[in-house]
Amino acid sequence: MKNRFKIAVGILIGLTIISCKEDTNGSITDAEIKEASAELNNYFDAEFEKDVAESPMMQTRLGRKTDYGKWDDFSNLKYSKDLEKAKERLDYLDKNVDELLLNKETELSYKLYRQVLKNEIADYKYRFYNYPINQMHGYHAEIPAFLINMHRIDSVADAKAYISRLNGLNKVFDDIIEGLQVREQNGILLPKFVYEKVIDDSKNVIKGKPFSNSKEASTLLNDFKSKLEKLKLPKDQELELVSEAEKALITSVQPAYEKLIATLEDQLQRATTDHGAWKFPKGEEFYNNQLKRITTTSLNANEIHEIGLSEVARIHGEMEEIMKKVGFKGTLQDFFDFMRTDEQFYYDNTAAGKKAYLKKATSIINTMKGRLNELFLTVPKADIVVKAVEPFREKSAGKAFYQQPAIDGSRPGTYYANLYDMSAMPTYQMEALAYHEGIPGHHMQIAIAQELDSLPMFRKFTFYTAYVEGWGLYSELVPKEIGFYKDPYSDFGRLAMELWRSCRLVVDTGIHAKKWTREEGIEYYKQNTPNAESDCVKMVERHIVMPGQATAYKIGMNKIVELREEAKDQLGNAFDIREFHDVVLLNGAVPLNVLEDMVQEWVESKTA
Repeated sequence: MKNRFKIAVGILIGLTIISCKEDTNGSITDAEIKEASAELNNYFDAEFEKDVAESPMMQTRLGRKTDYGKWDDFSNLKYSKDLEKAKERLDYLDKNVDELLLNKETELSYKLYRQVLKNEIADYKYRFYNYPINQMHGYHAEIPAFLINMHRIDSVADAKAYISRLNGLNKVFDDIIEGLQVREQNGILLPKFVYEKVIDDSKNVIKGKPFSNSKEASTLLNDFKSKLEKLKLPKDQELELVSEAEKALITSVQPAYEKLIATLEDQLQRATTDHGAWKFPKGEEFYNNQLKRITTTSLNANEIHEIGLSEVARIHGEMEEIMKKVGFKGTLQDFFDFMRTDEQFYYDNTAAGKKAYLKKATSIINTMKGRLNELFLTVPKADIVVKAVEPFREKSAGKAFYQQPAIDGSRPGTYYANLYDMSAMPTYQMEALAYHEGIPGHHMQIAIAQELDSLPMFRKFTFYTAYVEGWGLYSELVPKEIGFYKDPYSDFGRLAMELWRSCRLVVDTGIHAKKWTREEGIEYYKQNTPNAESDCVKMVERHIVMPGQATAYKIGMNKIVELREEAKDQLGNAFDIREFHDVVLLNGAVPLNVLEDMVQEWVESKTA
């Protein structure tokens, strides 16, 4: 594995590193380039470590146990502190960096870092244009999920740190509540339908022991106790720690959630059913900026809408071909209804059915692992596991998602499948879903990026949605090209997933730029996809609370496929899919325009 990794990195030497640059007098030496590049990379890493030092939660995600009992700063003051930091960093680059003295890899890092800073400064005016509490990724659910999934207990000190974090939630939630109130003052209020969902999820966190006389422990107490039991401490010491945790849950966690619930119930009275970003002050300007940031293109809302309509029509045509192949008689809508309702495509909504789903999903990923050498020269060291979304958040969480591994190797990557409603998880979509979230999708891209020694740390954690999600959707297509999706129904599932992402282009822009209602968005999905109605509802509600985000998938995939086909045309028999994938992956996440430049340079290096 190690040797393969080194060989793969070597392929990109022509792309990422140059031996020497010359100014007009030809006076820049290799030594000067090496020194200047090393100095800037040291600066990048030093600034990254400053950010980590300010984020106890990031430290935990990195597998570090410094500040293990603390939380991040959730106050509104953090925005202005970050703005000043961004301005200082941009000023440093302006005064201290000469691009002519950088090797190619460092020059790319410089340009990306500079653009991130400029975007952060420009977007400061939109700092309250989001919903920190929402049904998708709200703090009310993410904070307990962080404790459950990230906070390891390997010692008594770790257990004490967990209790310290429980006690710190009062301050955290006070800051979150203040943020919600400031947003309301600025005309940013959650849509009405969101409140019921997040209030319900918040109440779930404070159900069970020690909040009531229930026989079942609450989500957090159960997590703490199960982790503590593995330490095999003397019984009296274990009971004492459990008692401390219960006290923290009652005196800190419960009042924190009760204050949040009270705030949400109060705001609900003033919430409206206006769902698009157009309702915000300068909403149109904000949404267009979102599209630019998320897609890393200059496409506007109308252009994205039209691309979506075109792709929906194309995929419907391919689905009709599969209908003929399986001998189905009827319209495409009839076929959708058949795929949506026929029992052969669904596991039972029982513990046994859910267990069977996870087993099959794991098998799909393991099978793909055995074929990776046909597609990749570089594979990640980190492993991947499949898990069900935890019960406390499964009702409102998305269909599936990926959690990256710890960079120190202490935690594998995780493909989460939401098994709350098995009617929304058809077997014909299992392959495409596993390829997207797991291998060769997010796990390959994110884990490889984390393991690249050539990148400064900030680039391993920079997230360009169009690149990351474009790769995920592209990864649903690639297995078909090496013989997967043998079952036509499974291939229909692949098309259904691509169709779903194409509809997103239509509905996201419909809601946020064309003033579609929530109901119009749901109806569009129901009429144009085979997905369960619950899927359609969740997706539209996701569009509403995350403006623009869902457009990234199809725009990103289209660009990767376009670049691949152009490279094939130019290289002919010299084209190697494994090398192409290394070009895409071995520089970490980048904007789509940068990816285009990288692929073209690779093509030119092979034709020189």
